[in-house]
Amino acid sequence: MSSKTVFGNALPARVPFYYGWVVLIFAAVAMVATLPGRSVGIGLITEPLIADLGISRLDFAEKNFWATILGALFNLVCGLAIDRLGVRVVVTGVLFVLSAVVLGFSQVASGGIVLLFLLVLMRGVGQSALSVVSLTMVGKWFVRRLSVAMGIFAVLMSLGFAVAIVVAGDVVLNQGWRVMWSGLGWILMVLSGLCMLFVRRDPEAVGLDTEVVKDDEAQEPVIGFTLVQALMTPAFYVFAIGSALYNLVIAGVMLFNQSILGELGFDETVFQYAMAVFMATGLLGNFTAGWAARRWSLGRLMTVAMLAVGVYLLAFPQLKTPGQALTHAGLLGFSGGVVSVIFFTAWADIFGRLHLGKIQGAAQVFAVLASATGPWFIESIFSSAGSYAPAFYALAPAVLLVAIFAWFVYIPRPEDAPVLGQ
Repeated sequence: MSSKTVFGNALPARVPFYYGWVVLIFAAVAMVATLPGRSVGIGLITEPLIADLGISRLDFAEKNFWATILGALFNLVCGLAIDRLGVRVVVTGVLFVLSAVVLGFSQVASGGIVLLFLLVLMRGVGQSALSVVSLTMVGKWFVRRLSVAMGIFAVLMSLGFAVAIVVAGDVVLNQGWRVMWSGLGWILMVLSGLCMLFVRRDPEAVGLDTEVVKDDEAQEPVIGFTLVQALMTPAFYVFAIGSALYNLVIAGVMLFNQSILGELGFDETVFQYAMAVFMATGLLGNFTAGWAARRWSLGRLMTVAMLAVGVYLLAFPQLKTPGQALTHAGLLGFSGGVVSVIFFTAWADIFGRLHLGKIQGAAQVFAVLASATGPWFIESIFSSAGSYAPAFYALAPAVLLVAIFAWFVYIPRPEDAPVLGQ
């Protein structure tokens, strides 16, 4: 039997449309499945968890710091595994391991080393590795239509997160965090099996024609800055520090959002809907930034995002009604949608693709350190001051300062890169 016959009998060859769209749907679902490894997911259970285990928020924040730092190392392992084994094997394996970790976490009985170990695995497998393979799944199946595919991916992902947060929050409220976390673990197990059945490595693996790059596009010279040259530009630090400050704020707020809203007198229902509004307005921020990037410079877009974050921080103590709290959450979500578009497009757009991996990796260091530090910083201030407001006020000047610099910073182009040896 020829290979063409085998491929022709395969599911991807029989569907009446490009099978990459099926893979894209599973990629979006896989990204939503990172929920238990993200601050927004862990934040859903933080309060009942620490009450159940009898630990302080500061102790939990410290464990989260180390879990986030160590979990970032899973990115490297996942990248190597994808290159050798393909996205089908890796996404199936990662989801299976994550399901086991989540099920184990639902049974944790103390706040000691076991809790830290499981947090490291949830951050590493659920946030780092699963995010990498989810995005790579789209990249393996789309080339010329990648921007369209990523736009659809973003819509599905945002809607999925919004629904998942509301449903999960309701289960936590009515049945407890252990029931919700256990149920999530079994859902991840089922999803792992579905990925094994329906996800494929790439078009070539099933005998389909890939989306090839046009000849004239393939012959364009690759130009750009080296890492050292990029680090010598003010633009690098404006975007890296601006994105890192947002990550610091969002990591702290999402992990302790229920406690933060509780300080102002809002109940768990407001907290749940605030999380959903946050995800939905993030989608609006994605669309707005994508449209505005064609008309404005990325520096001015960063200014808009940082101003929104600054207003969010300064307005916190003034929230009085549930409507204000939801609007407040929407402001942070919208700014996050803008920042995410900037972060994923700025480095290639400004510094070129010649050394893009190294440059984006350097920027990612800022983001990871900030994400790890945020909860620890915010909870440390709360522990000493008895309020979250001082932490918000302390961060606001730095955010607004970046907003000013971003408006005026000179933004180079890849062709501006100095030629080595001259």
